[in-house]
Amino acid sequence: MKQNRFWAWVVFLIGAAYFVVPLAATFEFSLRMRRGYYSFDSYASVFSDPNFQATFTYSVVIGIFSIIAGVLIVVPAVYFVRLRMPWLRPFMEFMTLLPLIIPAIILVYGYIRLYNSSSIIPFTGSALGTDILLTFGYVALALPYTYRAVDTGMRTIDIQTLTEAAQIAGANTVQIIAQIILPNILVAVLSGAFLTFAIVIGEFVIASLLNRPAFGPYLQNIGANRAYEPAALAIISFALTWGAMGMINVLGRFAPRTSARTD
Repeated sequence: MKQNRFWAWVVFLIGAAYFVVPLAATFEFSLRMRRGYYSFDSYASVFSDPNFQATFTYSVVIGIFSIIAGVLIVVPAVYFVRLRMPWLRPFMEFMTLLPLIIPAIILVYGYIRLYNSSSIIPFTGSALGTDILLTFGYVALALPYTYRAVDTGMRTIDIQTLTEAAQIAGANTVQIIAQIILPNILVAVLSGAFLTFAIVIGEFVIASLLNRPAFGPYLQNIGANRAYEPAALAIISFALTWGAMGMINVLGRFAPRTSARTD
């Protein structure tokens, strides 16, 4: 028993070192901008860069709109499928997995061909249109995670009983989803939201090819032209991503542990 525990700790420490050692080395390198001393000069340089502030703010705003759009699309879709069309669930499962199969570069080239300035819907003909296109591109990338988070949350409540009770009380479909279903799956929705935010902050391909001032292309540009600032940005990006993952873990503690109904 003790021997098994010993080897379990060995495997754990090896796995932890695989992730921690490169991160620690990157952090140590980011502190060496001032020759002969450890300092946070690279971090100060990053935070004082107007491009950092502009691109990070842009990505945060796009991320918020991506989360809102994703919730407005996914929550009603999952609700109606689970309530009225359960036979459609395998098809939904397959469709929501496509963004994991289709590379982002193919997705964005398809967007450019379909929505260029000479098409019927010329999204790329204006900055606002391109921002809208970028937002829905991020919604598509986050769809596998958002759908499964919402579907799992929906499985923990009895939507049939809640819907019938709300209809007896005179609620319409919009009120049922917004005032009854959504509050009951809020933890699951927030988990999907944090995953979406983590994707948006680090995404490069779609933002770059659509020529938008997002944080991902900024990271690539700094990495190609600076020495110590890229290491600082890598640590900042890890902190943002881990923060989002940590929030998901915290929210998971408040999620229901058992399903109200079985399929």
